[in-house]
Amino acid sequence: MDFNFDEFIDRHEQNSIKWGYPKTLFGDEPILPMWVADMDFANPPLILDELQKLLDQRILGYTFPPDTLYQTIINWQEEHHNFALTAHDILFSPGVVPSIALLIQTFTKEQDAVMIHDPVYNPFESMVTLNNRRVIRSSLISIDGLFKMDFKDIEQQFIHENIKLFILSNPQNPGGRVWTKQELVQLADLCQKYQVLLCSDEIHGDLVYQPESFFPVAAINEAYKEFVITLTAATKTFNLAGTKNSMIFVQNETLRSALVLAQAKTEQNSINTFGYAATEAAFTTGGPWLEELLAYLKINLDTICTFFDTELPEVSYMKPQGTYLFWFDCSTIGIPDESLTNHFAKVGKIGLNAGSAYGPAGAQYMRLNFAAPHAVVIDGLDRIKYAFDHPTG
Repeated sequence: MDFNFDEFIDRHEQNSIKWGYPKTLFGDEPILPMWVADMDFANPPLILDELQKLLDQRILGYTFPPDTLYQTIINWQEEHHNFALTAHDILFSPGVVPSIALLIQTFTKEQDAVMIHDPVYNPFESMVTLNNRRVIRSSLISIDGLFKMDFKDIEQQFIHENIKLFILSNPQNPGGRVWTKQELVQLADLCQKYQVLLCSDEIHGDLVYQPESFFPVAAINEAYKEFVITLTAATKTFNLAGTKNSMIFVQNETLRSALVLAQAKTEQNSINTFGYAATEAAFTTGGPWLEELLAYLKINLDTICTFFDTELPEVSYMKPQGTYLFWFDCSTIGIPDESLTNHFAKVGKIGLNAGSAYGPAGAQYMRLNFAAPHAVVIDGLDRIKYAFDHPTG
């Protein structure tokens, strides 16, 4: 089946965060938004058909997750990631970020130390600090255009800071790194040795480019199930963020019972009706769409890398192994970090994510979302080059 990823859908009047907030975030000028991580592609038709069936019933009342939903999640994880689950292992949550907050509140106390990488998806930090825990950062090392974990630093801080929880981005956002099995084993073994709970955010796990392979941490070793909690969703893979549904995979009964109780206290286990239906439809029918999506994203990515190599050869970047996010160095412009976002918006007329939002190590970097029609990506690249070529505006 052929899907039209070249179609441009005007989202200005859809209350879209991506397309509706830029005036507030970047200024009054009309800009091309290539920032927040949702896609500018139409959802898979078969998912939309299932949602239409809900509307056709004409009553949107209370619902519960059917057995078929659990089974589709189990089947998808087994088929795509060799991750064996039971229905008992699956809890539902409104989103991965609320789930992170839930884990922090359930398994740590105020002023406990929680470790994250630097740079990393910015809600990791905000959820820790807003819950009055201490953020401990372990800086990633850039080697040959890829992020690497500093295991010596991680172990030292495990010891000296008495880390209680490690929040991992797997695959890594914003650098697009798909961690190898060996790297994940090394990290998980350290967590096991120092009794650190490992929360693995795997929401980008389906968005991986060949020949790379994605590994759910908990599926690598039977022993890891005792201290690894996995967070994921269909929302990033199939562009369903507005349906507000995610999953928590927890296979240790003590940890599971604690999360069930914490969810009951806050009603975080009550999920959007459309989230249930969209998730089941995605994992039942979305395979062909995802296959074509990855091929299309790879074309966009190759175009971006070729453009930077030929038009901006002085600019270093990371070629992502997964995600649809492109991380590039803007230090050659010679503009202070705090002015970069404004420079790209005012001069290049493009909205990008500031790298410094992902931690101190992200200073002088920007993040580009390339999940858009190819023509939009080309337009965005021209705007980025213009901003580089005109450092004084």
